[in-house]
Amino acid sequence: MASISEWYVGKNVLITGATGFMGRVLVEKLLRSCPDVNALYILVRTKAGQSMSERVQDMMKCKLFDRVREDNPDFHQKIIPISSELTQPGLAISPEDVQTLTSCINIVFHCAATIRFDEPLKHALQLNVIATLQLLSLAQQMQHLQAFIHISTAYANCNRRHIDEVIYPLPVEPKKLIDSLEWMDDSIVRDITPRLIGDRPNTYTYTKALAECVVQQESGKLNIGIIRPSIVGASWQEPFPGWIDNFNGPSGVFIAAGKGILRTMRASNDAVADLIPVDVVINLTLAAGWYTAVHRPKTALVYNCTTGGINPFHWGEIEHHVMSTFKRNPLEQAFRRPNANITSNYLIYQYWILVSHKFPALIYDLFLRLSGQKPQNRNTPFILTVCGRNCAELILVIFQTFNFDVRQLNWPEYIENYCIGTKKYVLNEDMSDIPAARQHLRKLRNIRYTFNTVLLVFIWRVFIARSQMARNIWYFVVSLCFKFLSYFRASSTLT
Repeated sequence: MASISEWYVGKNVLITGATGFMGRVLVEKLLRSCPDVNALYILVRTKAGQSMSERVQDMMKCKLFDRVREDNPDFHQKIIPISSELTQPGLAISPEDVQTLTSCINIVFHCAATIRFDEPLKHALQLNVIATLQLLSLAQQMQHLQAFIHISTAYANCNRRHIDEVIYPLPVEPKKLIDSLEWMDDSIVRDITPRLIGDRPNTYTYTKALAECVVQQESGKLNIGIIRPSIVGASWQEPFPGWIDNFNGPSGVFIAAGKGILRTMRASNDAVADLIPVDVVINLTLAAGWYTAVHRPKTALVYNCTTGGINPFHWGEIEHHVMSTFKRNPLEQAFRRPNANITSNYLIYQYWILVSHKFPALIYDLFLRLSGQKPQNRNTPFILTVCGRNCAELILVIFQTFNFDVRQLNWPEYIENYCIGTKKYVLNEDMSDIPAARQHLRKLRNIRYTFNTVLLVFIWRVFIARSQMARNIWYFVVSLCFKFLSYFRASSTLT
């Protein structure tokens, strides 16, 4: 049995979403671990005033490609950008490029999608379903295609308690739904969206489930594999520990907690945090591509790429390790000292939102107004609710170069590398500045102690000092505390 790397020798690969987080890691892994791959064709669109070529150049300058750059400084010659737009008919690929792709592509990795939870249904349908349909249509014209790998999500079926590695039927035919919504006004679509998505929480999970059904319908004509990752986080091992380049998912929560902005979240400490490192997802994706091409399964094979089933880690444990990491390696110019907590109690959660989020935000807004600046922090608090899922796990075979066995994952070490990765790669902070950041945290601690002291004196002067009953209660409480401390000290001395 040839190794995965040997199978990719001389292959032409088509990748959608190559400029995104997972797409870039996929490109890097192919170039580094399969150096004899012939060419990587990537679909790219113009964005934010940047042309296709400018976006590709920026991508290749990224630190992510440092290891590839050392081994092969001319690696960019294997990357061939194709101008495309997923929202346009035929993906806006020129006839010349269509001819090139259909004549040479051996394997397709479809990573492109919108991951916004609040995306309007029509737009989410266009990007996640219609674009997939059009790519499948293009794939059927490819003369040498051996495998089509679709990246879905473990939450496409989040309305179920147990998720097997099968494609579940939907109450609506995707193509009929597309035809029906095409003529409807946006306001009508918005009104009927809750009825359409049913017990799914958002349009993202709904349209990803629709996309799986579309892919399944084409599985008789193509060799298809479907990857279902859970919450994709920073890299575990490759190309180096802690690589992350965005605020999506837990990254934004970690940074907000490290900056002292996020102080509380409503969630269960015992809920499984189904994070999956991005390099695990990519290794499984490439292994699935090899397996699909070699074994040519009769039906689409589904791979649930999660950790909760075989190596669970809980949100309470993550909160502990995130806080301890950011106290040892603080972020620069933190707003407050890191001190976030997770609670499932609604009243306690609302109390901490008021005391630790809204009240400080109002004070900061007042400061900005007095200094002539525009208020901006009143809407800073946000909520993230993540529930554990029972997901089946499939591990075909473990390869040294393409390791996706999450049983080997050491969670405390991974979370520490993740937090440091957000500091180094997302915020672009220098690790040599950690002493200054620690000094800043000490200043914040002193400010907090001073504020609490002033507040205590204020409460005493305004409420307690003016009332004999309040003073008696105060002296009684202080006396109890003193007696308790004296008893504790005496017990310790005797022991």
